[in-house]
Amino acid sequence: MTTTAVELLEVVWGRASTAPTSASQLRVLHILEHHDGINLRTLAESLASTPPSTSRLCDRLQAAGFVERVVGAEDRREVRLHLSGRGRSFLADLRARRERELRKVLADMPAGKRVALLEGLEAFCATAATQIHGTADTDSRSA
Repeated sequence: MTTTAVELLEVVWGRASTAPTSASQLRVLHILEHHDGINLRTLAESLASTPPSTSRLCDRLQAAGFVERVVGAEDRREVRLHLSGRGRSFLADLRARRERELRKVLADMPAGKRVALLEGLEAFCATAATQIHGTADTDSRSA
């Protein structure tokens, strides 16, 4: 069931194209959104990739205007990565398009099934937050 749900979600979200970014580039944008100023080495570790590969990913994102690189003030060898205004706008637009597509599906579901889905997703988010961060996200917890 989880495989089917993931595949269907990919199809629904596919209607909200992620162009001009690849899946790997989109992952970098999400990481930068939550870890502003991360250095290249830490980003590479987060991606389970090598610094040269991660640098090439960031080169393409910088060329598209989604990422800004800033040389470290204390150590000029260190490069800090920031999501640009254009990158933030791109992510906001992508989320809005994905949300519209999901709302279309949810609108056709029976009300009781939507409530059950919401309760299940709240429990899922709380559990995932605990596993990822070691603490539950209080906004995602149900009573």
